[in-house]
Amino acid sequence: MYKSRFKDEKIDRLFDAMLTLKNHEDCYRFFEDLCTIAELKSLAQRMQVAEMLYENRSYNAIAEESGASTATISRVKKCVNYGADGYKLVIENLSKENHK
Repeated sequence: MYKSRFKDEKIDRLFDAMLTLKNHEDCYRFFEDLCTIAELKSLAQRMQVAEMLYENRSYNAIAEESGASTATISRVKKCVNYGADGYKLVIENLSKENHK
């Protein structure tokens, strides 16, 4: 089992709340209350960058298409290469869903 560096009861509770969401509408409603628009767009951009990195796209192509700074791309790449494999897990799960 994976052991997170930042695990605590409050974060567990947040994740429990997220796991109750059943569809896009539920997600929009919850995240609109939880995050600012800028925070949510930043998270979405990081996900887009991660997917493009897994496609072996160049920094220039990623920056141009996503609007992400090279600093953001580098940060996401560090997580993709040396992180907890969270991006990999989600991208693989999304790929499986798309092939159903």
